[in-house]
Amino acid sequence: MTDDKLAALRQRFAGDNERKIYDTGFAAVADRLFDPRGTRVAPYAGLPTLLDVPYRAIDWSAPEFADLAVAMIGVPMDLGVTNRNGSRFGPRALRTIERVGPYNHVLKTMPTHEMAVADIGDVPFRSRFDLATSHEDIERAASAIAKAGVLPLFVGGDHSVTLPILRALGAERPVGMIHIDAHCDTSGPFDGCKFHHGGPFRQAVLDGVLDPERTIQIGIRGSSEYLWEFSYETGMTVIHAEEISDLGIAAIVEKAREVVGDGPVYLSFDIDSLDPAFAPGTGTPEIGGLSSREAQAILRGLAGVNMIGGDVVEVAPQYDATTNTAHAGAQMLFELLSLARLSPAISERG
Repeated sequence: MTDDKLAALRQRFAGDNERKIYDTGFAAVADRLFDPRGTRVAPYAGLPTLLDVPYRAIDWSAPEFADLAVAMIGVPMDLGVTNRNGSRFGPRALRTIERVGPYNHVLKTMPTHEMAVADIGDVPFRSRFDLATSHEDIERAASAIAKAGVLPLFVGGDHSVTLPILRALGAERPVGMIHIDAHCDTSGPFDGCKFHHGGPFRQAVLDGVLDPERTIQIGIRGSSEYLWEFSYETGMTVIHAEEISDLGIAAIVEKAREVVGDGPVYLSFDIDSLDPAFAPGTGTPEIGGLSSREAQAILRGLAGVNMIGGDVVEVAPQYDATTNTAHAGAQMLFELLSLARLSPAISERG
């Protein structure tokens, strides 16, 4: 470093230019976040919402979504768990996480500033005790959002909540799915109930709302492989966690794109897809899972797929005193929101 180089740096970045950002892309991001004094809203201030987006109250007796492009909604229900409960606290836990987004530096998008998006609260449940009634309430809320032409992103809740969501979004035609999870969730009944969180996608196929040949399941592992024959018999593509290192992220992304094609696709992210080292706060943790960086790379590689909705489920915060699981869940929600911004379902509407 010569004196001349140091002087040039001081002229460019010090004094009156201390706050100047020369890269036009970065400057555009900063202009949206900082006021003329160089101050931005403190991440710990204000009322907590999902990804710090504006809150919009909904009258569910006559729901009105106005100009929204994306609605994020909590689904605090875990009546379908087969192991540890507690994911009913997932939506609230994700709302407490700050400093996720608003800029996705890989996908070059600020989804919360480039489209109308709001946290519309939680699904209104009629009963905290009845699983069937809760599923009806979820389907009703999902249908209202979809019929308004708004792309929904859900925060669970256990994975059984995805069945009524798919019933709503796949009512007119079966949808494809990119499913990132430790478990295929295509098993039969447990204890006389077939609507638990271990079997939503079996029921979705049988209901005619999910196309198994346009479904890929990524990160599968653990001791329950004997329960997943439905996935193979129906033509779902299953990528086990043990295959990921040899296949590589790029090949997995390419396969996912090939499987779902250009048709409408739902993205379902179970936080237990991550190794418990990254996300211990979940109902059914499985050793040997994805790293948070691998999961981000897979999601970011899906930019441009025709995404019509998605979810992040199974965050059970009480099993993780560090809040790392909720932080990972909020980050994955942000990745889904970024994909929504780049989806033809949004971009074609302008």
